[in-house]
Amino acid sequence: MVVLNRIYTRTGDGGDTALGDGARVAKHSLRVTAYGTVDETNATLGMAKLHAEGEMAAALARIQNDLFDLGADLCRPAMEEDAAAPYPVLRIQPAQTDRLEAEIDAMNARLEPLRSFILPGGTALSAHLHLCRTVSRRAERCTVELSTAESVNPAAIKYLNRLSDWFFVAARIANDEGRADVLWVPGANR
Repeated sequence: MVVLNRIYTRTGDGGDTALGDGARVAKHSLRVTAYGTVDETNATLGMAKLHAEGEMAAALARIQNDLFDLGADLCRPAMEEDAAAPYPVLRIQPAQTDRLEAEIDAMNARLEPLRSFILPGGTALSAHLHLCRTVSRRAERCTVELSTAESVNPAAIKYLNRLSDWFFVAARIANDEGRADVLWVPGANR
């Protein structure tokens, strides 16, 4: 259980921060950048959720919880040492990505195939989901870059890759199941 009875600690005033295993690193480290961008994805998702109802709102809430799991995963390096940790280490699991894939397939079955690229926009929810998509893509790039230098749970990268796809399809659903998608017209303003 997390207990936050004091928000500021002054321990990061010198430009470093603690990871989940207690190690201190620079706030600009690849690891902090990766989980910070996951946090940013979650914040954009909170904005999108303001425009969602019913099952879409429930799905977004599940993803927000997953993103906290993902942040916890990324803030703790050295997966090979997980078994020696004094408490269970939280890692993204393949089942979380499997759930995203099943939801993508169910949403996609309701859509007509795309015959053009689409522009971010349409309904407020769709526009916000496109923002979530682009921020989650950046989180994925940061996490992949981190994986070239340090140990990263491969399931975390797969989850992020599938998440941006989920946001894309959900944005189409939010645009009257694709009927209100804003289509790109190549060279329209030449």
